[in-house]
Amino acid sequence: MPSRVRSALASSLVATALAVAAHAGEQGSEVTRGEYLFHASLCAVCHTAEEGEFLAGGRPIPTGFGTFYSTNITPHREHGIGSWSDEDFIRALRKGISPQGDHYYPVFPYTAYTKLRRDDILAIKAYLETVEPVARPNRPHDLDWYVSWRWPLGLWKGLYFEEGEFERDPDRSDTWNRGAYLAEAATHCAECHTPRNLLGALQRGVAYSGIEDGPEGESMPNITPHDRYGIGDWNADMLTFYLEIGMTPDGDFAGSLMAKVIDEGTTHLTPEDRQAIAEYILALPPLARP
Repeated sequence: MPSRVRSALASSLVATALAVAAHAGEQGSEVTRGEYLFHASLCAVCHTAEEGEFLAGGRPIPTGFGTFYSTNITPHREHGIGSWSDEDFIRALRKGISPQGDHYYPVFPYTAYTKLRRDDILAIKAYLETVEPVARPNRPHDLDWYVSWRWPLGLWKGLYFEEGEFERDPDRSDTWNRGAYLAEAATHCAECHTPRNLLGALQRGVAYSGIEDGPEGESMPNITPHDRYGIGDWNADMLTFYLEIGMTPDGDFAGSLMAKVIDEGTTHLTPEDRQAIAEYILALPPLARP
């Protein structure tokens, strides 16, 4: 068995044991539940730079509009979010607005996080308050001149941003709804796997159908259940196993950004939550986009 598989399986067993108490019946402390949701929301993937301190920001995120740098979300009062109130944190995730009233660029996926429940947002904040504060100033973005002003983001939001908590579909199963909540609000799968228009907004009509020049310049595959262009030949167990250790049905392994998503995020979920995400993804409309 490859060392990566052994390591991933061991990590998964430990993570699952810790996660069960956090998720099953909403038991455990708010901090424990917040840590679980923190992993589900992939916060460490963007907010920890290569060779950088945990959650201290500075990870470059190249896009067609220039390079963004992730922010420090440790509880440092000057350089992180240590001085933020609960309402500051909720407003950032729900509305994409900073404590100073500035609009955030949608490279920060508040367009997905807006769907998180209020108590889940506050649980994530409770966990973040327990991590080591790091005195690392945020690095300014390096953007093309025409997107260097923030005020037009208000207009962008008026066109493309819909604020609001996830609403359960009563015609779907509990598992499907759990998977939809995790995929749409927390793990924000559509943010990477959906094509965007010229203004950087998701093209909802072709959601999850892949993109050639995606986050950090990487190609993101079509993950709709299309038999030819997507993952229609995968079943729920295959996708659940992939989200656990990153191994595809043909024995290959996830690489680059998706490897981080699995290592920092989905491997820490309970088997039931990975299964729920799989059920939701495989119920998407199959789209014939190569």
